[in-house]
Amino acid sequence: MRDLCTLDQYRIGKELYCEGGPSRSGEFGILYNGILLAIIAATGKGWDHISVSTRNRCPNWDEMEFVKRMFFNENEVAMQLHLPPKDHINTHPFCLHLWRPRSSLKKIPLPPKELV
Repeated sequence: MRDLCTLDQYRIGKELYCEGGPSRSGEFGILYNGILLAIIAATGKGWDHISVSTRNRCPNWDEMEFVKRMFFNENEVAMQLHLPPKDHINTHPFCLHLWRPRSSLKKIPLPPKELV
């Protein structure tokens, strides 16, 4: 994940602004094509995690791609996971998530380029 101090202008709550060091967490509000995206970024247990929500619908592909480009470095791969229903923990009906393992030893496997 990129240093989120570069996104301080979008942070919610001034007490969360960066003070002297890189940050990989916080709450953000970003307007994209007239839609307010509520974003929570966090790093923990070996993962970077971004949640993205809107007020009345799930974020669409363009919105998730926009957030991925803002919050992750250009060379990083992030993913959405589709878990079995028994493993769902749904606390917001219009929220999607992006995940990336922090360890360079845990690379996300990718299909051959000609299949993408």
